Amino acid sequence: MRAVVQRVTEASVTVDAEMVGAIGAGAMILVAVAPEDGEDEARWFADKVANLRIWNDDEGKMNRSLLDTGGAALVVSQFTLYGDARKGRRPSFIRAAQGPAAEALYETCVAELEKAGVPCQTGRFGAMMKVSLVNDGPVTILLDSTKAF
Repeated sequence: MRAVVQRVTEASVTVDAEMVGAIGAGAMILVAVAPEDGEDEARWFADKVANLRIWNDDEGKMNRSLLDTGGAALVVSQFTLYGDARKGRRPSFIRAAQGPAAEALYETCVAELEKAGVPCQTGRFGAMMKVSLVNDGPVTILLDSTKAF
């Protein structure tokens, strides 16, 4: 599982001119699922994101998490995080999980985040989406579950 976590002051996702998810201060999370990912990776992902200390404390140090700040998460599926452009000019996406298996784990990630206490909004799995955000900092963190296990 791979993710890009961005600290935001606001973020939204639109599908066919309909806003399907929006948050104020919190985290914009782009997430991709690999074929070998399972429940363990989804739980790791949710715990990592909920407790990732990338918000400033009273002394200006990144020492607070989404749980500490009461921030929300906008979670959007993005299989292109597994794009491999090392050869040629067109990325290969064979490392990304497909269809129902990917969607189920994406939904598990969202459910685990909510279970941890993080309010979540989502995009629409498999849809062409327009994502808007205001990156705060900017702070952007890359997560990869293969480096955690």
